[in-house]
Amino acid sequence: MLPKFLIADNSQELPEKVFIVHTKEPRYIVESDIEDFNTNQEIYWLDEPITDNSVISKLLKEAEQFFDTELDSQDELFDETFNNN
Repeated sequence: MLPKFLIADNSQELPEKVFIVHTKEPRYIVESDIEDFNTNQEIYWLDEPITDNSVISKLLKEAEQFFDTELDSQDELFDETFNNN
């Protein structure tokens, strides 16, 4: 079973971009700037596109929360790994 969200990137071709993949219906991929999730966003629908802006806003907020939490977790792991030595 896949997690609800996955982080993807292509640092060789698009080093300034990050992709958040939503694996549950409605399935979609959010492309955004890696430094600011709300900048230059593009949604790629893998299922039938959603047209309700309030639903789209909710989906983007969920993706952003996931991304922020993952970045915080990576920062904590880095600090634990390298500050304990």
